[in-house]
Amino acid sequence: MADHVDRVVQQWGAERPDLDVSPMEVIGRLKRLTRLVDAELKRTFAEHDLDAASFDVLATLRRSGPPYRLTPTGLLQSSMVTSGAISQRLDRLEARGLVTRTPSGSDGRSRDVALTPEGQALIDRALPDHLATEHRVLAGLDEPQTEALVEALRTLLVHLGDTSARGPAPE
Repeated sequence: MADHVDRVVQQWGAERPDLDVSPMEVIGRLKRLTRLVDAELKRTFAEHDLDAASFDVLATLRRSGPPYRLTPTGLLQSSMVTSGAISQRLDRLEARGLVTRTPSGSDGRSRDVALTPEGQALIDRALPDHLATEHRVLAGLDEPQTEALVEALRTLLVHLGDTSARGPAPE
């Protein structure tokens, strides 16, 4: 079974046989998968009146454990979005009553971000749907394929410097 990337690689092979275009087989597929997965996740987030960055902020606070409060730096380090996205999302989430920002106990110049009860209720409703979407997206792989993909992607991320300063997650 062929996909779009096979056609692209075949075309480049015909036009530029002097070049090794094999990286396109991975990178092209990763890019196409990212677009397709993002579209699926976007639909799920929209069902909860969220976007990806807002979901990530709420999920980061929720998984941090009680009291569901982080410094802006801690939030940025633990989330999967950029600092610009964090600032914009915090304004919107605060306006919706999903988070609060209060003076930090450790640094009077900083403000901690905390999940409100409404924010916790929303993320607790959205998370099962988010996970169901991710399970559905990965349903085309069996368990060994999923495990091999996880290992290959982890290896590539570490190779590119995307490592946790705190080491691996506890098992």
